[in-house]
Amino acid sequence: MAEMTSSENVDFELVRRVQRGDSAAFDLLVRKYQNRVVALIGRYIHDWSECQDVAQETFLRAYRALGNFRGDAQFSTWLHRIAVNTAKNHLVAHKRRPPGEDIDIDDAEQFESALRLRDNDTPERELMRQEMEQTVMSAVDALPEELRAAITLREVEGMSYEEIAQRMQCPIGTVRSRIFRARDAIDARLRPLMDAPRERERAIR
Repeated sequence: MAEMTSSENVDFELVRRVQRGDSAAFDLLVRKYQNRVVALIGRYIHDWSECQDVAQETFLRAYRALGNFRGDAQFSTWLHRIAVNTAKNHLVAHKRRPPGEDIDIDDAEQFESALRLRDNDTPERELMRQEMEQTVMSAVDALPEELRAAITLREVEGMSYEEIAQRMQCPIGTVRSRIFRARDAIDARLRPLMDAPRERERAIR
């Protein structure tokens, strides 16, 4: 087996945490891959809101199936295959056919490679990606229990605000406030990392 990259090691560790019952770890995987999953589904489904719904369904299916993930393939490839299947099933259910030029399920791994090439990855960007992953993980772990639970129920399990309110036995307004505060706390931790490259670009100009 080829040696795993640092990013793949992070994925593997997060998967193991989810399998041990730490559902909050799946939120980190969602944040890492949600843009790529949406981009992949967008090759099949061009309506933005519809694409978002299928992306959410993809992560729900992945979460439910994660107990069977054994690491025979990279997590990203495994997730992309689920995304492709979910998109195709959605189109079939709505009596539509995927365009012939769209990516096939067997091309999921190549699609991941193409994304990396298109992103023009450099060692600096790879280091920044790893730092962002670690920062998000740390930010989620540092959240108060009620905030961590609320955002996990919303982002990972896909519950509505009403369902979360019932589960947490609190008003819907409290749920919205907790999710907002959780996202704000995570964004605050990420903002310095996002601003640093822009500051360097201004300095070069």
